[in-house]
Amino acid sequence: MGFTAVDGLMMGTRCGALDPGCLLYLLQQHGMDTTAVEDLIYRQSGLLGVSGISSDMRILRAPSEPEAREAVGLLVYRIVREIGSLAAALGGIDSLVFSVGSGQHDDMTRAEVVQRCQRLGAAPGPERNSGGAGLISSGIPDIAVWVIPTDEELFIARQTPAVLAARRPAHDGVHWLANTNDGPVRATSETNGSRKG
Repeated sequence: MGFTAVDGLMMGTRCGALDPGCLLYLLQQHGMDTTAVEDLIYRQSGLLGVSGISSDMRILRAPSEPEAREAVGLLVYRIVREIGSLAAALGGIDSLVFSVGSGQHDDMTRAEVVQRCQRLGAAPGPERNSGGAGLISSGIPDIAVWVIPTDEELFIARQTPAVLAARRPAHDGVHWLANTNDGPVRATSETNGSRKG
C-alpha cells in the first residue's frame, strides 16, 4: 500500500499498482473525469475488472471461463512479483505470512504462491496448507510460511480511542468512549486507553 489503498497488490475491486500514464490516457483519450476514474480504479478494477465476473475468489475458482482463470492467475503473479521484489530489497525473507481474504481462506492461492516461491526457499506443505491456520510450510524450509487470521475491524476499533484521545480536548478527563467486541474502552487524559469496569 502506498499513499492510498489503491496501490500495491490488486484486490477484489481495486487495480493495485498502475502505470500513471493509464490515468492520463483515460482522462485525455476516453474523456473520463476524475470521479469516473476514481470509481474505475477503486470499485470496478482488480479481480472484478479483469474477470468481468466477480471480485470474490470463491466464485472465480468455480467457473471454467478463461476470464476467471486469467484474473486468478494475474493475482498470483502480482503476489509473487511483490514477494520477489521485497526479497531482493530486504536481502531475503525469513517468513511469508498469508492473512485476510484469499490469503487466509483460499488454500489454492497459497499453494500457487508458495510453489512459485520455492527458489526463495519456501517449501509447500499441502497437508498443513489445507488446514488454513498456523505454520503451513513443510520440513525445515529457509522461509517459514504462515497463515495468521486477522480481524482488521477489531484492530482498528482498539486503536481508535487512543488516536482520538490525542486529538480531542478532554471533557471531565474522558476523551472518547468506544464499544468493541471486548467491551467498552475509554481513553482519558491520564491514559491512552483503559477498560471501563
